[in-house]
Amino acid sequence: MTSYALVGDVGGTNARLALCDVDSGAISEAKTFSTSEYESLEAVIRNWLGEQQKEIKDGCIAIACPITEDWVEMTNHDWAFSTSKMKSNLGFNNLEIINDFTAVSMAIPVLKEQDVLQFGGTAPVADKPIAVYGAGTGLGVAHLVHVDERWVSLPGEGGHVDFAPNSEEEDLILEVLRMEMGHVSAERILSGAGLVNLYRAIVKSDGRQPENLKPEDVSGRALADSCTDCRRALSLFCVIMGRFGGNLALTLGTFGGVYIAGGIVPRFLEFFKASGFRAAFEDKGRFHDYVHPIPVYLITHDQPGLLGAGAHLRQTLGRVL
Repeated sequence: MTSYALVGDVGGTNARLALCDVDSGAISEAKTFSTSEYESLEAVIRNWLGEQQKEIKDGCIAIACPITEDWVEMTNHDWAFSTSKMKSNLGFNNLEIINDFTAVSMAIPVLKEQDVLQFGGTAPVADKPIAVYGAGTGLGVAHLVHVDERWVSLPGEGGHVDFAPNSEEEDLILEVLRMEMGHVSAERILSGAGLVNLYRAIVKSDGRQPENLKPEDVSGRALADSCTDCRRALSLFCVIMGRFGGNLALTLGTFGGVYIAGGIVPRFLEFFKASGFRAAFEDKGRFHDYVHPIPVYLITHDQPGLLGAGAHLRQTLGRVL
């Protein structure tokens, strides 16, 4: 008899819930709910459970906010709850609440060849550390290590490390942004808002007045080749993505691979392929040869959060990934 669990991927706008086959990890019956239409996450889950014709007693929900204790407060929404209380209210045996990038990292061991695109490097080394990062609303970062037949995700706030320029052009970007905001983190560059920050800094460093653009304006004009400043911004975005990924590779020796998630890069995939991303990834001076064989992958699976939430729960329940 097939055993199913609840898995979820919750952001500020949408909550996606689905069934996970506990034995195979297969995801099915996925449904997206608008968070604005429900007073709580528990209400969404109860609505979804009411549609299922199966007994479900285990669940794992990935949420875009730090998860440190029993009490969870979403960063980009007003939902807040006690994990233990919600588990009791739902009558679950197990309820795991994990960070969204913890879920993305846990998806990596169960991704198939058709779920990724490779950018340089050779083959990954089995059971070696893995890094995952992704630009979207912010810059998410996590690492994954293999210990005693278990995958352990190492979440953190790596997107908020200092932006580290490595060229004269990047020095100018940092100078402009530092004048505006003081501390300049990597997320101030590698995010939707970061793409606009790059465009604005490029224009201001040239003594001109930038337009009031949105991220999609910058990328759209860059791809249409209708604005030199926007094209420079998108090119720099790709280069700095490479530098940042190479830094992650150096930090933990990620010979298991570096993975890119998030919604931004797929929007300009052909531009990204032709960009200076990989050269910047390997631009590590004396340690060029160290990072050269490390593969980088773009995750193309449409629901890595749900897949990873399922993998995390299955491992918690004793399955080997």
